[in-house]
Amino acid sequence: MVTSTKPATQDEINGILWRACDTFRGAIDPAQYKDYILTMLFVKYLSDLTRDKREEYAARYDGDVARVERAMARERFIIPTSATFEHLYAHRDDDNIGETINIALDAIEEQNRAKLENVFRGIDFNSESSLGQTRDRNRRLKNLLEDFNQLDLRPSHLESRDVIGDCYEYLIGMFAAGGGKKAGEFYTPPEVSLLLAKLVAPKSGDRICDPACGSGSLLIRVAREVADGNYFLAGQESNGSTWSLCRMNMYLHGCDAARIEWCDTLNNSALVESDSLMRFDIVVANPPFSLDKWGAESAAADKYRRFWRGVPPKSKGDYAFITHMVEIARDGSGKVGVIVPHGVLFRGGAEGAIRRQFIEENLLEAVIGLPTGLFYGTGIPACILLFHKGKSTTDVLFIDASREFGEGRNQNALRGQDIDKIVATHGTFATVEKYAKRATREEIAANDYNLNIPRYVDTFEQEEGIDIAAVQVEIDRLEGELAGTRAEMRQYLEELGYGK
Repeated sequence: MVTSTKPATQDEINGILWRACDTFRGAIDPAQYKDYILTMLFVKYLSDLTRDKREEYAARYDGDVARVERAMARERFIIPTSATFEHLYAHRDDDNIGETINIALDAIEEQNRAKLENVFRGIDFNSESSLGQTRDRNRRLKNLLEDFNQLDLRPSHLESRDVIGDCYEYLIGMFAAGGGKKAGEFYTPPEVSLLLAKLVAPKSGDRICDPACGSGSLLIRVAREVADGNYFLAGQESNGSTWSLCRMNMYLHGCDAARIEWCDTLNNSALVESDSLMRFDIVVANPPFSLDKWGAESAAADKYRRFWRGVPPKSKGDYAFITHMVEIARDGSGKVGVIVPHGVLFRGGAEGAIRRQFIEENLLEAVIGLPTGLFYGTGIPACILLFHKGKSTTDVLFIDASREFGEGRNQNALRGQDIDKIVATHGTFATVEKYAKRATREEIAANDYNLNIPRYVDTFEQEEGIDIAAVQVEIDRLEGELAGTRAEMRQYLEELGYGK
């Protein structure tokens, strides 16, 4: 086991983790190997955390084994000796190392059933279809264990308490960047998460929910805005593999009490109490854009009556998610922040009727247009809708933030100053020339409840007038220079014997 005399930084750990990815790169799809890398990081952290705690208690109780074991039994996690990373590393040359890792994961689940039940059920380290035939599989897993053995993740040996959670986020971000179209299904870019977190501004004691939580990055970022850590987190995710990542992500960030459900939010919501949907102070999400076959056929008979404003089109589930989020926001004070495609602002039919109803109920607070190219796997321009069940005005603020961003080679990003400007403008809730417009309900009604941002924010820039006379003078000057240059060329050619 490699140890260090100085605390490990996030950058150092990130470097080792990214090199560990080379074990799988090119052999299997990144969408698959992220599960193996992130799971092994989780096991390594739990093992090192357990080792750190055991050493701490041994020193505190002068090596009294019985007292040490009693203290360890009350820790956040219990890791059997046969399931530690050290045990796996010692058996890295075994012919059945994949099976050994699977057994270890089962043992960790069994000992921590209340927290980790089913978290590893979809991850198979002995899968021939995913990791290759026995010889190749054993070689890859041995390399993976040797890469992770370079890490010392004991909390007492880390630069800060957030290092492991941030490393996990780093890896998820890297996998998302290379994950193609599916990347947006499990990860919201950190700058967008930060923006949304600051816009909804959670406070101490809030219940916070993300009903399409993916790997949990957005939910965790919103929680970080609560300085004293007094909050309750809940989330729902329909993809089993992504749900597992989210559960691990929560624990690595110290959010052990988070309630993360594996379910279909729109058709079988599991965040229920007393036969009613749970209510939250803050609801945020980056749901899948324009989800097809979301369950429209049964929406009219929804037992929670979420779709009383109208049933969204069966081929576009955007307003189904929006409606769900508004319904679970606490009456009188709840706030909602949702990332959606621009079509949500102006499409007609059932969506238009639902949009009008939201405005007439005075629930919509702000519409914020974002730059293109921010999201993994799609170039579709997006916007943020903010709803507030405790609005003090009937006006709606429109912000066109689409032109201010940092350009990247593969993906654009919001800069710190861009985020600050959006948040400050939302805070003042005032018109800003060519950037924001505080629109009245009457103005919106006059636009037939179309929320397309250019209808409200005029960003047209008058082109500077052209001085025709000055342009002609410049043309004459350039033609004179060109004539002189041609005369010089003819003289040189004649001197060289090429003249007529």
